[in-house]
Formats: sequence, C-alpha cells, structure tokens
Amino acid sequence: MYIGQIMHTKLITVSPETTLVEARELIAMHQIEHLLVVSNRGRLVGVVSDRDLKQNWASPATALSAHELHYLLEKVEVGMIMVRTVKTVTPETTIERAASIMQAEKIGSLPVMVGDTLVGIVTSTDVMAVLLQAIGMGEESMRLGVLVDDRIGRLAEVTAIFQQQGINIQSFFCWPVKDSPDIFHLVIRVAKAEGDRAIAALEAKGFRILTRYEPDLQPFLPRSTGR
Repeated sequence: MYIGQIMHTKLITVSPETTLVEARELIAMHQIEHLLVVSNRGRLVGVVSDRDLKQNWASPATALSAHELHYLLEKVEVGMIMVRTVKTVTPETTIERAASIMQAEKIGSLPVMVGDTLVGIVTSTDVMAVLLQAIGMGEESMRLGVLVDDRIGRLAEVTAIFQQQGINIQSFFCWPVKDSPDIFHLVIRVAKAEGDRAIAALEAKGFRILTRYEPDLQPFLPRSTGR
C-alpha cells in the first residue's frame, strides 16, 4: 500500500505569523496533533506539533500570571518555534518506508509533496493502523509461530500444508530471529476455529508451533540447525 491511499488531503495549515494561541485553538478544534506551516505563496516552510506548543506554552508559566501569560503568547508566532527542516514523502512512498522514516527520525507525521506542492499529510497513527490491519489484528484469529531455515521453497512448504487442509491464511509475515543466523520466524494468522487443526497439520510435518512467548527458542529451531 502507498501513502497516497491513506493520506489526509483536507489540510489544516497556518502561516508563520499565526500566534501560539491561534495554533492551539486550531489543534483543539480539529482534534489533530500537527499543523503544517505554509508561506504566503503556499510553500511548506515548517511543521508545528501539539507537543511543541505545550512545551513553549508552559515554559514561562511559573513567572507570569495567567493574564500575562496569555498576553505574551498572543505575541509569540508559530514561525518562532516551528520545525524548519521537514522530512517529506510523496504519494508513491510505501507505507513501510514511511514507518521506517518516522522511526529513524523520531517524528509523528510526514507532509506529502508532489514536487513543491503540498498535497497531504500522514501520521504515525495512520501508518500503525494500516500495519496492524495487514497482520490481521482486526480479525478473530489465532496466531501461530513457526521457525524455519532460510532456504528456497521453505515458505511454499509451509503454505502448502494449509492448502492441503483447506485452511485459509488470514495474514502472513516474517522476520529474522535474533542471534540465530539464517533462521526466520514466520507468523501466521488463521481463523480461531481453524487453529487446532492448523497446529495439528504443521506438527504432523515436523514443525513445532509457538502460540505464546517462549524465552528459549532453541527447542523450536528447525532440525537442520542442530535440534
């Protein structure tokens, strides 16, 4: 899936001259966490988050009365606190690439650009929702883990067992096992009603199934690795 399929296109933007008071009111009104800052020519020049506003809102509070604080914040502009170096993506960026950028940069949103034109925004919440849907978290299912060695045909061998039993795979993904070179952890979700039959079919072919956290994975490693 691509960012263009999930991005928000109804954008709430502000100018660098917008005050912190106005920015905070917009965030509360629209129930959002980020404001895109654009110039009078419509160019993206920065991003300000709800967290940025809160940090700058609270800093002088101990020295000023509520009236004095509000007066001061009406004079402080978004352009003074916004993040100017903004990471962006295009509609063609994949969801997983966007997630990787957000994690690496420790940011919660990515403006979406087509050339110099701002066309949308995507947040970490949007990306997480898609990834959770992709791994089947929104469905009634059973989670089965299988450790396999990294060789050609291994995935086909596992999925063929489900095909032979007429069991539908709701979702399927894998990742490398830490400290075990060339071993991958397959995570398969099937309908809860099919769970016991799926486990029996896999075990009949020599696989050991993980259905819960196991601190020691050695007993679950494939036989070819020395089990």
